[in-house]
Amino acid sequence: MGSEVKTTRECVLVTGASRGIGRAILERLIADGMHVINFDRESPAKVTEHESFFEVDVSNEKTLRAALAQATSTFSITRLVNNAGIVRPATIEKTTIADLQAVMSVNVAAAIICVQAVLPAMKAAHFGRIVNIASRAALGKEERIVYATTKAGLLGLTRTLALELASDGITVNAIGPGPIATELFQGANPPGAPATQRILDSVPLGRIGQPEEVAHIVASLLDQRAGFTTGQTVYVCGGMTVGLSQ
Repeated sequence: MGSEVKTTRECVLVTGASRGIGRAILERLIADGMHVINFDRESPAKVTEHESFFEVDVSNEKTLRAALAQATSTFSITRLVNNAGIVRPATIEKTTIADLQAVMSVNVAAAIICVQAVLPAMKAAHFGRIVNIASRAALGKEERIVYATTKAGLLGLTRTLALELASDGITVNAIGPGPIATELFQGANPPGAPATQRILDSVPLGRIGQPEEVAHIVASLLDQRAGFTTGQTVYVCGGMTVGLSQ
């Protein structure tokens, strides 16, 4: 589990960075000169230079805390991206409390545990950057009862942490992606399908977003120069959250 290699680069922990939006974030941050610690239950196709991969299921508190103890003892982590997330689509009639607990453990509880683990290094440096990957669905989306609930909870966590940690020089912000062209999205929404077209019709920019576009906003909020932005949510959604498009 993980790498014992020391690095002179600034270190950032990204959960769920083996594929999709998380992978795009990892690649962008490495290109920006950082060393990325990747927590994911599945290994990436290839562990790249300046990446330390930890095989960990973030829904398991015991294993997550053990991985965090190892990572924080090896690296001085002053940036965190809580990206790992799961979804269990269902209407309210078919939603179960087991679904809620499973999604909450990944989308919210794991984020809180990761913040707790990296805070000592951030407070010691009087500097920190935390970015939580929420979703446009936090504003409401059919058949996403537990997902939307947990992502909305992540926005509340973001705002509250921003207030608690501001005096320590730590900023906390959230990103709300809309439809993004990941493998998961494209598998569920094939090009030309009526459902895919309905999604396109709902996006003012008339296209699906790219993972790299989410990664760009994440990188901007992680930058040392982004010190006066905290407690905010940036929607990377092609305009879906504007006016009647919401």
